[in-house]
Amino acid sequence: MGSDQVAPETKGVTAKVLATVDLGPEIEGMAGRQLRMRMVTIEPGGTFGPIHDHRGRPGTVYILQGTITDHRDGVATDYGPGVGWPEDRNTVHWLENRGTIPAVEISVDIVRQE
Repeated sequence: MGSDQVAPETKGVTAKVLATVDLGPEIEGMAGRQLRMRMVTIEPGGTFGPIHDHRGRPGTVYILQGTITDHRDGVATDYGPGVGWPEDRNTVHWLENRGTIPAVEISVDIVRQE
């Protein structure tokens, strides 16, 4: 993201945890981590910011409804239903819904247990 761009704070976003799996008993060396699946809804005009990375929190996203604009490396890319993308240690981005209907994604990631 260029220094002339500012990622807004999160607004108009709801996230519902659908399922989790404690990875400690499942995979050696994964104690304290869980596999998490969420449904994230970004309302029209909503933003999922500020700019954030995914170091230590890799995942994947799949769009169910609407269009999500992914801002990374100074480029805005639109993703619609049926499309997904990976979020790895090199991902630094923020998201927004420029559309007129709620954008809904399924997000699956590995996170530290709270």
